[in-house]
Order: sequence, then C-alpha cells, then structure tokens
Amino acid sequence: MKILIVEDDFRIANNLAQFLRSNNHVVEIAYDGETGYDLAEIGNYDLIILDLSLPKMDGITVCQKLRKNQCQSLILMLTARDTNLDQVTGLDAGADDYIIKPFDLQLLLARIRALLRRNNNHLNTLFTWGDLVLDPNKYEVKYQNNLVNLSPKEYQLLELLFRNCDRTLTKEIIIDQLWSMEEIPQEETVKAHIKGIRKKLKLAGLKTNIIENIYGVGYRLNSYDCP
Repeated sequence: MKILIVEDDFRIANNLAQFLRSNNHVVEIAYDGETGYDLAEIGNYDLIILDLSLPKMDGITVCQKLRKNQCQSLILMLTARDTNLDQVTGLDAGADDYIIKPFDLQLLLARIRALLRRNNNHLNTLFTWGDLVLDPNKYEVKYQNNLVNLSPKEYQLLELLFRNCDRTLTKEIIIDQLWSMEEIPQEETVKAHIKGIRKKLKLAGLKTNIIENIYGVGYRLNSYDCP
C-alpha cells in the first residue's frame, strides 16, 4: 500500500514512516500542509495520514480541498486534541477516521486495516495460486505451507500483481505504486525484482512461472482467476 504522511513533527513522522515501511508499505512524508496537498494531488496514494495542526495549510483545509477535487484516497486524521469538536470537524471535512496522539503504533496499524476492510472487503483476503498463498494480514507468502522468504519489495510487487490480477501492469505503474518519489529506480530494477520472485518461488518448489511477461507492455499473473 502507498501511504502519504503529512505531519510537521519530524520525530513522529519519521518514526511512523519507519514503522510502516517495516510492514511492507511504501511511504512518503510531507512536513507541511501545502506540500502534503500538492503530493496528494499527484501521488495516487491508498492512504493519507494527515495531522490536524500543520504549518502553511491546516489538516482540515487540506482534507476539504482534496475531497472537493474528488481525491479518493483514504484519510486518517491525527489530532493531539481529545475533544469531540475536533473529531467531528475532521470527519465532516471528509476524513474516514481519526486517531488521537499520542498513539500506539500497533493500534494505528489495526485502525488502518479496519479502514481498508471497510473500503474494500477483498483487500485482506488470502490470495491463492494453486498451492501458493499470499496473506496480506501477515505480509507473508507460503508455498505448500512453507514460507517463501521474499524481500519487502518483492512481496509488495507480488501482492500488487495479485490485487490487479485482471490487468497487465506496465513498469511505470509498478514504479509509481511501489517506490517513493525520493527513490525512483530504473526500469531494469523492476525486471530484477521480477527475476528475484521467480527464482525464490522456483527454489520453493513452484515449477510453473507465475508471472507472465507481456512483451513491450509489462507484467501480469499467468492464467489466474481473480477472487
């Protein structure tokens, strides 16, 4: 999942980003409301974690402007103020949920999972391809019940292919979804990660090539029926 954190407290923002990246999410950070708004307009994020009190443009205004411009990203509002008025104001502005600072990181992760379940019921389903199972709840892949040790980026790429099983994904789409603006790789990097996934699945015992290369276009799952 691609997440934007808009938070002016450097410590909170960076700790949160590190935690979410360790849970296989792609994360970008904005430290003020104007930058956060600009990134949200162009970044195609699944989730925006938005602080209420921000320099240059407050979180309520950011949220209102994004919803006015038909932004479909989930928005989780952060607030240090434990008052019903702030919570109601955030929800009325278009936020999908809120959490009060300070918060436990595991609780935040649970709230994110709950938002995803409400938004789209298939997001936390087990994905299967024969004896291969991808579990988005545990961020793990197993073949014949044995763990396949993928790198975080390899896991994200395989999950992205499962979630878009009826589409061929170009290298540009894959890069946009799995890398932040600060770390945009060469297209050959995508090819290298595909090769890594294939090799590890083969070592795990999967004899069929699960990822099909559509020449000149991109990649898709091979002969897969979407859930």
